[in-house]
Amino acid sequence: MQKPPLHKSFLNAFRGVFAMIKTERNFQIELLAFFINLFLIFYLKLTSTDAALIFLASAAVLSAEIFNTAIEKICDIIQPDFDKRIGFIKDIAAGAVVLIAGVSVIIGILVYWKYFF
Repeated sequence: MQKPPLHKSFLNAFRGVFAMIKTERNFQIELLAFFINLFLIFYLKLTSTDAALIFLASAAVLSAEIFNTAIEKICDIIQPDFDKRIGFIKDIAAGAVVLIAGVSVIIGILVYWKYFF
């Protein structure tokens, strides 16, 4: 199988991101949090190191949500009916999102603390 041209690969990737924005509520909420952070980065004039930490944490949460959704969709194709093994897989994937989201909140507190207090 021949690989698609590079620009097609990027178009496919962006289509996936836009599908997430359109269909996934949690991704929409996390994207809102990203835009709030983007505003705060400029409003509070964060140092480049602090801004990089916020960007990395935000990207990690958004990426984890994308992976979680992909895993859930694959599981739904493999086993459309309820299966506790599939439920366990979905719980593990969701747990990864919760873990990185929690760490991101801690990073946000550590970074923003000095700008607010």
